[in-house]
Amino acid sequence: MYNKKKNEAPMNTCPVSNLPITSKPNWKVTPAGTDYVKHLDLIGDNIIHAYIKSDQPTPLTEMSNELVQTVFEESGLSAKTSLYLLYDMHNISNISYQYKEGINDVIYHLGLNFGVVVFYNVDPSCQIILETFAALPPNTMTVLIKDDYKDAMNTIMEYRSGKAPKAPEEQELEEEAFMKNEFLSTVARISWLNMLNQKVYLPPTDSPFYPYFKAIDHMQEDLRARNSEHEQELKLLKSNSEQKLTQKVIQLNAQVELGKKDIERFEKEKAALKSRIAAQDMELTRISTAIGEKASALHTICDQIKGLDIDAQAKQSILDQCHQMIETELTEKRLKMELTVGDSEFLSKLQKRHPNLNQRELRVSLMVKLNYDTREIARSIGISTRGMESIRYRMHRKLGLDKHKSIKTYLAELASEPI
Repeated sequence: MYNKKKNEAPMNTCPVSNLPITSKPNWKVTPAGTDYVKHLDLIGDNIIHAYIKSDQPTPLTEMSNELVQTVFEESGLSAKTSLYLLYDMHNISNISYQYKEGINDVIYHLGLNFGVVVFYNVDPSCQIILETFAALPPNTMTVLIKDDYKDAMNTIMEYRSGKAPKAPEEQELEEEAFMKNEFLSTVARISWLNMLNQKVYLPPTDSPFYPYFKAIDHMQEDLRARNSEHEQELKLLKSNSEQKLTQKVIQLNAQVELGKKDIERFEKEKAALKSRIAAQDMELTRISTAIGEKASALHTICDQIKGLDIDAQAKQSILDQCHQMIETELTEKRLKMELTVGDSEFLSKLQKRHPNLNQRELRVSLMVKLNYDTREIARSIGISTRGMESIRYRMHRKLGLDKHKSIKTYLAELASEPI
């Protein structure tokens, strides 16, 4: 059994011209957003037949120029081939602006040599659109409107055989028909092709058609003015956008440079802080060593004093002083601060009065008493200012103070009390 190859063209015969009809499965397309299918067939070797299949009247939305090019490539047609277009308008209720633009592409851009275009089965709603199209094309193209397929096909066959009637411009047209054709042609140039600089034909001022053409002329001038304003607005918007973009680029570059400077400054501060910490660590090590040596020497002295044969009361007084000196040294080591005798006495009283205070709270209390501010204390013990405020809040409660009495006032009073 013979099997048809994919995309093989079934052959039918035109009932009017007896020419073969070629159609292929891929010679059709469903435009996006529509429910109709557009078909193209080839009748003979140079007649393109266009039609749609739809269950209801529908507007044409897209020209489908890609489909036209596909048919041309697969049919072996070229730009030099004399072509004829037969267009069935059955079930077509309107033609969109996008489709009109597609028609312009076919006439002026694609380079297709359509000599005659014939529409048939035209709905009254599309009649004036097609009459406008008929008034638009160049002299090398003839656009006609016929009643049905038979009439349309016979007309094409007449042109194809060279027996075509005289072109409309060669006939003596009545004034009304001439004015209608000229009016539609002018409207198409303005609305379809945006040709706003073409001179509008004006009949004599005493002609009844003069007001209509003059109105078109004024409309064209208004559209030119509006386009000019629109172009100026676009230029202004472009200029403003470029200025804003330039300003933003300048600001961004400035921020980048400031960021680089900040990074350099932070790195310097970081290096300085590391150096300072290293120096403080060395100093703390030195102090800690010295304190250890002092404490060891004091313990040795205490041991020696204990072995002396002196007055017991005098001996005990000397030992108490030594123990106090040892305690002061140990407190300095714990607080990492060099203490005076007064500082040592103050911490001793504070620790006896409030044994629940830890070493950090003792250090904070001493620095408060010595008039250090919150920021300085926070930096000294290595916490944030807010963290320091939390510590002072907890100390206020540990010291048992009422809300009207400050820690500093309390500590000053404690320091002034006799031992």
